[in-house]
Amino acid sequence: MFREINGLPGHALIVHAAVVFVPLLALLASAYGLVPRWRPRLGWAVAILAVLGPIVAWVATESGEELERVLAEKGYPPQILDKVQEHAEYGDTLLWFTVGLAVAAILLLLVTRNDDRVSRLPSWAPLLLTVVVVVLSATALVYGVLTGDTGAQAVWGGTL
Repeated sequence: MFREINGLPGHALIVHAAVVFVPLLALLASAYGLVPRWRPRLGWAVAILAVLGPIVAWVATESGEELERVLAEKGYPPQILDKVQEHAEYGDTLLWFTVGLAVAAILLLLVTRNDDRVSRLPSWAPLLLTVVVVVLSATALVYGVLTGDTGAQAVWGGTL
């Protein structure tokens, strides 16, 4: 399923969704937490991205693993496969930070609703979740850059 799309390696096409949706999730979830007056306008986008971000990150990871198998089957040299493995490890880490960010963003959406159940929560809960969202966002962005850079270096750095 993840091997090819229209004759091209699926990973080369799928990864672009992760490149868009994960940073958007990080930026909009952080803005939602940090700028309360924007919450009414950003809430729906954060909710959608909190669902889409981990899905596209997972699909990108799975398609990357499939591409890694194809390269090994074709007998690519170990130095290339080592670079691909480094890229894959960054991608795996990015996936987990994206999942954590999505969960934290959804929790932040829930604790900032105007609801009687929410009013019983401690007043510091939204602030704590905002800090968690911002930290996870920064980490996801860093791992996104590391993942993208190692992938681009493997493809365009004269390696592949």
